[in-house]
Amino acid sequence: MGLRPTMPRAPDFWGVPGPLSTLLAPLGALYGLGATLRRATSRPWRAPVPVVCVGNLVVGGGGKTPVALALAEFLIDRDRLPHFLTRGYGGREAGPLRVDTSRHGAAEVGDEALLLARVAPTWVARDRAAGARAAIAAGADILVMDDGFQNGALVHDVALLVVDGSYGFGNGRVMPAGPLREPLEPGIARADAMIVVGEDSTGVSRWAARRLTVFGARTAPAAGAKDIAGERVFAFAGIARPEKFYRTLRSMGCTVVGTRDFPDHHPFTDAEIAAICADADDADAIAVTTEKDHVRLPPGVRAAIRALPVTLTWAEADTPDRLLAKVLDDG
Repeated sequence: MGLRPTMPRAPDFWGVPGPLSTLLAPLGALYGLGATLRRATSRPWRAPVPVVCVGNLVVGGGGKTPVALALAEFLIDRDRLPHFLTRGYGGREAGPLRVDTSRHGAAEVGDEALLLARVAPTWVARDRAAGARAAIAAGADILVMDDGFQNGALVHDVALLVVDGSYGFGNGRVMPAGPLREPLEPGIARADAMIVVGEDSTGVSRWAARRLTVFGARTAPAAGAKDIAGERVFAFAGIARPEKFYRTLRSMGCTVVGTRDFPDHHPFTDAEIAAICADADDADAIAVTTEKDHVRLPPGVRAAIRALPVTLTWAEADTPDRLLAKVLDDG
């Protein structure tokens, strides 16, 4: 119950095929078979309201949460009542539990849940069907799942895959041989559409377009990031691919005087943050991290660290309408 789990950074060999991934391929095949069997034996519950699943096929770092937030904001503008549903990875609460940002911290509900709850009611539930029932009882007229594409507890009315354009599907192999959570082709076959976030340097859009509809999007610093632009910064992050965060800072004209990487969902300690602040002071810089990391900081040191807010924009303005057409009343 005490320590929150962390996810180590993806190994380099997950990015490109090589001898080690080939050696581990049989284990990946077993893992993939297990995922297939779990889905085959599951009996998903069909909720009386639409369920939109925002998921991915690789471990971490795809951009699911920004996409889920953007879709919920779109739905709210359409006078819908979306509630988020998430496992609450990194938190100890099993749920179903409605997130209260004034009471709950990342240790209880995980970091993504705290970000989601800023926009719409958010439920943490390891049992997704139980979480869905709780959200519906509380007034949700549509559910947006952040992650859960591989979870078989609920029928997905719209299933979306989010892919980081700079990483794609890595070496295309299943864990532990590669970053995939399940075999690629059956995963793609269950999706309604794919959203490629950022510049597609891997060619994943062209490959996927033969199989399903592909949309583009990008994340960029939000308006609240203006006070960071052009500054000297010491940057740190506990996310799957921290280099994306550092590139964003440099694109804002920041001078990145130092960086420090932590495992994904890392529970920061006072001592770690004190060391980072000392390094920043020595370099006459400000300490900066991601919003996702900022909510995991110990409350007593949070004010000493700047968070870089980001927002998601669609390559085509009508993308949310097209993604959600079959679950909107006028779709």
